[in-house]
Amino acid sequence: MSSEAHLASLEEKHHALEAELNTLMNSPRPQEELVIDLKRRKLKLKDRIEQFRSTKH
Repeated sequence: MSSEAHLASLEEKHHALEAELNTLMNSPRPQEELVIDLKRRKLKLKDRIEQFRSTKH
């Protein structure tokens, strides 16, 4: 997998988690544990994306 493809894959996963989180947050009674898990996973992906970008330059 090329560097660009890997970065695109990470960004797609990040956007998918964002969409899932938004859907969950708009539900009448969001499950707090699931919200926390999604936020953690999203933050880890963001960190990986930033780390990938910084090492690429």
